[in-house]
Amino acid sequence: MPTDFAATRAQFDLPEGILYLDGNSLGPLPRNVAARLARTVTQEWGTMLITGWNKAGWMDLPTRIGDRIARIIGAETGHVVLGDTLSIKVYQALASALEMTPTRKVILSDTGNFPSDLYMAEGLCRTLGDGYELRTVAPEDVADAIDDSVAVLMLTEVDYRTGRRHDMPALTAKAHAHGALAIWDLAHSAGATDVKVAAGGADFAVGCTYKYLNSGPGGPAFIYVAPRHAETVRPALSGWMGHEAPFAFDLSYRPGNGIERMRVGTPPILQLAALDAALDVWDGVEIADLRARSIELCEAFIAGVEARCPTLTLGSPRDPLQRGSQVSFRHPEGYAIMQALIARGVIGDFRAPDVLRFGFTPLYIALDEVNAAVEILAEIMASDAWDTPAFKTRAKVT
Repeated sequence: MPTDFAATRAQFDLPEGILYLDGNSLGPLPRNVAARLARTVTQEWGTMLITGWNKAGWMDLPTRIGDRIARIIGAETGHVVLGDTLSIKVYQALASALEMTPTRKVILSDTGNFPSDLYMAEGLCRTLGDGYELRTVAPEDVADAIDDSVAVLMLTEVDYRTGRRHDMPALTAKAHAHGALAIWDLAHSAGATDVKVAAGGADFAVGCTYKYLNSGPGGPAFIYVAPRHAETVRPALSGWMGHEAPFAFDLSYRPGNGIERMRVGTPPILQLAALDAALDVWDGVEIADLRARSIELCEAFIAGVEARCPTLTLGSPRDPLQRGSQVSFRHPEGYAIMQALIARGVIGDFRAPDVLRFGFTPLYIALDEVNAAVEILAEIMASDAWDTPAFKTRAKVT
């Protein structure tokens, strides 16, 4: 049965008069999340107190919810776990992968990767010393840069600024052919595109949940470990929750079974409860339908903006197969233009140096809203409504 996107739209609590094209930065609130959080706070934490770890099943939330995300990213059941932040999960995957390739010391990434991933790699290289290095090349040059010196290929599948999508199966296959491992950051693709980590051969994958998965600000991250590595990978962050028997209180670490070993600290129960409720929206959503609708929305937006706003330059790939579920346009006054849009109720965001970024989420965005956003943007550009000091004053978060 085709996905009913009108039904998924009805499950979100969006403010009246807002065209929300920023779900690729922070997803909106699903209607059932507040009630689920209230229940977790009052009926579980409030009445069960510490017994909630057993009675309410808190301890199992990271893996149970991991299985719900596994379907969305094309992973095998039992190989995704939630917890901590995305930067922590990047560090875990990267440190483990480097240990699995001990004769090599090069981490290969691209200049379009999200800076935090690169920062984590730089920091790990400094810690390890002894010739470890992060090597970055332009996104289009990644395939040619994979050689026998590379230990780990670390890429974000969809570029956070341009929406450019890497070919996961092809690049992973080439990495493997040269004896390297592949780590994929799915922050801008999980819940937005037809991700297939198992079929794509990924060794590790990580991602956040507060964008297209709508877990709320600061929602927990996830990590995937391919089954072939699950019982042998050694977690660099050997936390209490990743121990084989946490409540044996052994003084020495023994890794847990499979994906359990990638747990670190105490699970953030309130955030996990919000995510669990948010994922209910995905029941009945076919990923192929989501992808097809995403392409339809993005194509309509590109066509409309290019027809009405000639001073804006497309910053995303024109081929939808090479693009995630976002569209970027460039303009020297991109920040001010975005502030003018937000003032008119069209919420996207800005990324330095000149990118206006718009996310398209079929779960709650329809073609009528795309057309309305184009109309407002065209009016702002035609009237130079962005050209005021108020719109040019930058806030802390852009």
